[in-house]
Amino acid sequence: MSVAAIYEGWPKVQNHLVARLPNLTPEQLALKASPDGWPVWALISHLAGARVYWLCHIFKEPGADKTPFADPSGDGWEDHLDHPRRAEELLSAVESSWKVVESCLQLWTPEMLTEVFTRDLNGTLQRHTRHSVLTRLVMHDAFHSGEVSLLLGMNGLPSLDPWEPL
Repeated sequence: MSVAAIYEGWPKVQNHLVARLPNLTPEQLALKASPDGWPVWALISHLAGARVYWLCHIFKEPGADKTPFADPSGDGWEDHLDHPRRAEELLSAVESSWKVVESCLQLWTPEMLTEVFTRDLNGTLQRHTRHSVLTRLVMHDAFHSGEVSLLLGMNGLPSLDPWEPL
């Protein structure tokens, strides 16, 4: 038995991102909550990049090479705010990173969720279980999708509410 059923709501967030991204204009992707806040495009790219970072670069799952985030030592797109990303690029990043997530959800079993992985963060060793990272990623996706949804709604655009029908 895989863990996919445990995370059954997560694909709803993904499906809404995939449905909405192609319709967002460059001006809509540039919306920000504050002058120093990240624009919509950076929030979405950060969401996709985090999936690949944790699952491929920390947990050594395959698939990073099929995403825009193959180099774990490189900066994320959101680190270069002077290079806005287009809807097509973001859609590719969200879809390719989701393939990694989907693979883990299908292949991992409940027994595997307690397996511990170590991450060296600037000389400090951190221990993470598969379960803790999946929880982190679900919450991370929800948090940043919520930010995007709020920014869109504040500007009279449809939200990304994952519980609304597509």
